[in-house]
Amino acid sequence: MGFAISNIIISAAVGRQKPSAEKLSTYECGIEPTGTARERFSVKFYLIAMMFVVFDIEVVFLYPWAVAFKSLKLFGLIEMGIFILILLFCYVYIWKRGALEWE
Repeated sequence: MGFAISNIIISAAVGRQKPSAEKLSTYECGIEPTGTARERFSVKFYLIAMMFVVFDIEVVFLYPWAVAFKSLKLFGLIEMGIFILILLFCYVYIWKRGALEWE
């Protein structure tokens, strides 16, 4: 971690810093940009992204459980049932709070 931070600091201190119009312009795959790149997004985009990440991590935990289901027996079933119930509770909570409604 220290090596990465020190490299960033040294690069910022020693490197050339000559801003030009080309360096400060938005890259649009070789096409001239239209409008400004500094556009504000609604908070709803970030909420949906965070919910996607949370419920996507669910799959990371469910897949190994499904693969090792036979060896985990009843304990694994109860453990995953509790996990799914917690996720279901969270899903119902964000649904009731209106986080999934797009206005």
